[in-house]
Amino acid sequence: VRCWSNIPFITMPLSRAHGKSFAHRSELKHAKRIVVKLGSAVVTRGDECGLALGRLASIVEQVSMLQNQGREMMIVTSGAVAFGKQRLRHEILLSQSVRQALHSGQSQLKDMAIPVLEARACAAAGQSGLMALYEAMFTQYSICAAQILVTNLDFHDEQKRRNLNGTLHELLRMNIVPIINTNDAVVPPPEPNSDLQGVNVISVKDNDSLAARLAVEMKTDLLIVLSDVEGLFDSPPGSDDAKLIDIFYPGDQQSVTFGTKSRVGMGGMEAKVKAALWALQGGTSVVIANGTHPKISGHVITDIVEGKKVGTFFSEVKPAGPTVEQQGEMARAGGRTLAALQPEQRAEIIYRLADLLTDQREEILLANKKDLEEAENKGRLALPLLKRLSLSTSKLNSLAIGLRQIAASSRDSVGRVIRRTRIAKDLDLEQVTVPIGVLLVIFESRPDCLPQVSALAIASGNGLLLKGGKEAAHSNQILHHLTQEALSIHGVKDAVQLVNTREEVEDLCRLDKLIDLIIPRGSSQLVRDIQKAAKGIPVMGHSEGICHVYVDTEASVEKVTRIIRDSKCEYPAACNALETLLIHRDLLRTPLFDQIIDMLRVEQVKIHAGPRFASYLTFSPSEVKSLRTEYGDLECCIEVVDSVQEAVEHIHKYGSSHTDVIITENEKTAEFFLQHVDSACVFWNASTRFSDGYRFGLGAEVGISTSRIHARGPVGIEGLLTTKWLLRGDNHVVSDFSEHGTMKYLHESLPLPQRNTN
Repeated sequence: VRCWSNIPFITMPLSRAHGKSFAHRSELKHAKRIVVKLGSAVVTRGDECGLALGRLASIVEQVSMLQNQGREMMIVTSGAVAFGKQRLRHEILLSQSVRQALHSGQSQLKDMAIPVLEARACAAAGQSGLMALYEAMFTQYSICAAQILVTNLDFHDEQKRRNLNGTLHELLRMNIVPIINTNDAVVPPPEPNSDLQGVNVISVKDNDSLAARLAVEMKTDLLIVLSDVEGLFDSPPGSDDAKLIDIFYPGDQQSVTFGTKSRVGMGGMEAKVKAALWALQGGTSVVIANGTHPKISGHVITDIVEGKKVGTFFSEVKPAGPTVEQQGEMARAGGRTLAALQPEQRAEIIYRLADLLTDQREEILLANKKDLEEAENKGRLALPLLKRLSLSTSKLNSLAIGLRQIAASSRDSVGRVIRRTRIAKDLDLEQVTVPIGVLLVIFESRPDCLPQVSALAIASGNGLLLKGGKEAAHSNQILHHLTQEALSIHGVKDAVQLVNTREEVEDLCRLDKLIDLIIPRGSSQLVRDIQKAAKGIPVMGHSEGICHVYVDTEASVEKVTRIIRDSKCEYPAACNALETLLIHRDLLRTPLFDQIIDMLRVEQVKIHAGPRFASYLTFSPSEVKSLRTEYGDLECCIEVVDSVQEAVEHIHKYGSSHTDVIITENEKTAEFFLQHVDSACVFWNASTRFSDGYRFGLGAEVGISTSRIHARGPVGIEGLLTTKWLLRGDNHVVSDFSEHGTMKYLHESLPLPQRNTN
């Protein structure tokens, strides 16, 4: 029977009955009772003499934080031998210095070398000091710790087992962290042939087996085993082909090669795996991770409990489909095959997908109806997001038209020569377009994004991983099925993968060896989160769409209200919708200004006044809280400026470099605005809503980028390509071009091959 902790701010309820381990990492956040096993390599310094105090302090901080959340934490620790070795060496050196003072002569000093220290003596000398250190550290967090020393015999004696169990439960009930260690001062040497003895017994011969035994005895939810390696690898760590195993299943050990044991301690990785599998069989989830890496050790325990992809997770439930790592490899291989196809074949795939969108219209709309009904029943989506989630016949028809545009423009994308140079005689250089590699596109609430992005990836020869929101699961599933059906006509079905596992977005952003570019499609918060989480992978996108329209003194009355209405009201949730309206000061209290205000009121647009605009009004609308606001609804800010120069300065200070517009009949003023506004899209007398891949004639877009590197603005096929250099020579070597060589550089520009414009 488990007990509640007695602290008054309990936040973690008992989440389940013990007996079955967690199936997925995402469930680890429900773990109530946790054992943290600290290996010798984690606790000790690199010289194996003394403790790694900084690392230990970080571990205590993490355990304390989880304990104060209402979890029940236990620590199985090594380190007594190392701490004792440090103390005994100090005593021996001190003794030697005393003897040196009493005796003289080199012959005496030769006999005073430090002897080999026996491990049990070191443990006896170090146990009290180690515990005192733990107590001092936990006291900083107002947590009490208690020491328990055990041996293998304590588990063989039924009465001792009951006593140990009762003691641990009582300590946990009193919100005390038990710190358990094998009593190395009296423990006998390990027996070489003593190992697992059936499903109910494990021989306690090191702290790995001790932690597993305790975890099962105490019906623990989670066992975290920290060592000096990242987790379990499919071959010895450090070898060229070694890959970290994210999830390990019982039976997989046959395909794993174990390396040498830890630099210190009794057990190696093989012992850890056997102990972990025994604990898993007993109903305890297990994660083996690195507790020594300086970049992650400060949060490794909390990351594991939060369900992040750290170390190797042991699970009894094997997923029905491939892992996301396998999907990434499939997308990479499929993308390379896709890029090797003829342009006409890639276009044929996209044309087929366009046909399927209209031919299978009823099935698509039925799946989308399920998503809409579930979203409405759960009430978890705001109205603008529900609109994005909804598909219709007209939307599918527009999608099909856009896909056909992509197919038509894709015939001369991959492999196009963009530069030719004759380096020297018979030495010609070409720069050609090639796919980026594997794209990860993460999108929210917009199932129409899936065929658009898929078509662009196919046209550019890129492999694609898609991660859609769960609110569009049914729609995404059928659209992905149709995409794979179209890809199958040329045997490249695997090039586009839909991630259906419980992978967190943050974990996907860490797959830097599988993914070459991340493209987020969704809210500004989603984009910011992905930009923050991405580890070594470039992110293409924009975090906000704060678009401006500046109305100049020479603006046309007929154009102003039409452009403003379209920019704000046509689709207010879009990232290219108007958010701030800049009015020249001379237009205040004019009929044109009154028409603008009347139109916004008729359209039920809520107006927020900028500071300067508010100062001109006796009774002003609510003053804006920030001039950097993306409303995403029928709301906008109005601010006053004195000139086009001031409008440009305002946009640079408060804008997001997305899309900005000037309305004027003065060409000189318009050109000044177009040349000086530093945004991805700058328009004259046109709605902000034209900032779109389809409207630009790109067929579709994977997103709108405000980045200054690579692609900018609506990103179509061109933005998903990079280049490589091809050099064709005939026995050329650099030494021939030296001062005394026989060849000279020409560096002549050569004409480009004729492009296929059909």
